[in-house]
Amino acid sequence: MNSLPYGYHVRANGVRLHLMHYAGNGPRLLLLPGITSPAITWGFVGARLARHFDVHILDFRGRGLSYSEPGMVATLDAMAADVLGLLEAQEWSSVTLLGHSMGARVAIRAAARDAERIGELLLIDPPVSGPGRRPYPYPLSWYIDSIRLAIQGTTAEALRPFAPTWTEEQLRLRAEWLHTCNEDAITQAHLGFHDDDIHSDLPRLRTPGLLMAAGRGDVMRPEDLAEFRTLAPGLAQCVAAGTGHMIPWDDEKEFFRLLGDFLRVDLLDR
Repeated sequence: MNSLPYGYHVRANGVRLHLMHYAGNGPRLLLLPGITSPAITWGFVGARLARHFDVHILDFRGRGLSYSEPGMVATLDAMAADVLGLLEAQEWSSVTLLGHSMGARVAIRAAARDAERIGELLLIDPPVSGPGRRPYPYPLSWYIDSIRLAIQGTTAEALRPFAPTWTEEQLRLRAEWLHTCNEDAITQAHLGFHDDDIHSDLPRLRTPGLLMAAGRGDVMRPEDLAEFRTLAPGLAQCVAAGTGHMIPWDDEKEFFRLLGDFLRVDLLDR
């Protein structure tokens, strides 16, 4: 099997969706990134997971090489419909969905609406903001300002104030791809963090899986984990104690250790 990743496009839910494929011999895993993370920026995770899974990483609409245009619709409902449409178009079943941040919220909404093709959920630090709840801790300006820098042409060093813990390689990749994030899409997603009631989906989840929270990101707090435990008892829980919201960037080894422990596979470099 070709070990090199490659990209491809699928027409689903009426739009063009781009994915990166990290081929593996195991069960299929669809990775859903966060609000300003094109698929390629998750390549280091896809390559590691491909030891045990056949990994596909989605460029959400308005990001990377997927459909994007001014004034586009890029709400939580639209993105969840894209995921379900993709599974149908590809005739995939029993897929593991791994979602980070916004991608985790999309995975929850998709599984709550139609779990028929979804075998397992791996939810990484989903924002728990929503109507009547505390706000998401990262302001919209943090995203928009960095995107506008990237559109003008920026360097890894210029982006360091936005992500001071990241490596030079991680920042270079972000500087290369951040310009592909559509400002309208990012704005809608950020507003959705506060307007969409993701908690109403949790009691409807019938898909088992894992909820991983960052210990220092302030996106999920102990009381949020307790609420998830009540509303979605089918999700096991773990905490990456020393990491911020971008768990695999902050502590790659701990991320793979916790994920591997749950999946009962070895994801660590020895």
